[in-house]
Amino acid sequence: MQRFLRTILTIVKRELKGYFESPVAYVFIFIFLALSGYFAFQFGEFYIRRQANLDSFFKYLPWLFIFLIPAVTMRLWAEERRTGTIELIMTLPVTLTETILGKFLASWLFMGLALALTAPLIFTVTYLGDPDLGALFAAYFGGFLMAGAYLSIGLMTSALTRNQVIAFIVSAVICLFLVLIGMDEVMAALSGLAPLWLIRLIAGFSFMTHFGSIYRGVIDLRDVVYFLSVIFLMLFLNGIILQNRKAA
Repeated sequence: MQRFLRTILTIVKRELKGYFESPVAYVFIFIFLALSGYFAFQFGEFYIRRQANLDSFFKYLPWLFIFLIPAVTMRLWAEERRTGTIELIMTLPVTLTETILGKFLASWLFMGLALALTAPLIFTVTYLGDPDLGALFAAYFGGFLMAGAYLSIGLMTSALTRNQVIAFIVSAVICLFLVLIGMDEVMAALSGLAPLWLIRLIAGFSFMTHFGSIYRGVIDLRDVVYFLSVIFLMLFLNGIILQNRKAA
């Protein structure tokens, strides 16, 4: 177990170093923070609503993730395959599980840092009003869990191809689907095409359904289990894909 954790930590450090050695990480963080502020105050009409909360930021956070997180994950395996270093990785004295977990945890920590850097939004609404800090921190916790689910999907799709653009598009489409199926408008459109129980079952797989209750301040164990299950499933599929390519 000690060797297992030490190996994962080494991979995490290597991947994080790779992020910050290129301008991509800084560009991503800048864009993410700029859009976060825009959705929280300008697009969400913060001053018109006169409510000291970050509901508009968290409401649109799943949409931000759709376009930004695939940009983080698209290179994780696709670049390794394109340059041929994936074959080298397969010969190193590390297991596939360790490599996958190391890459995933590094990207999750990176997204955690990006979310943490939006802390000035909390300071602003606290200065302007009296928000429910418990609900705010619950929303950030939910956002972090949801980011992990997005990242696991992006990591899995990156293993499918050596083309980063294709990895980005496939990941974004899957995440978009998982967001749309939980929207009220989509559920209403399906109401005349399928039984209610089936519509509710489909909506139960949506990011919006599970994140919606968390960002309102209600942390339900079922929502936490949902996001962790998506992460586990996608990382498991990631391992199967890489194992099959290794065997081929």
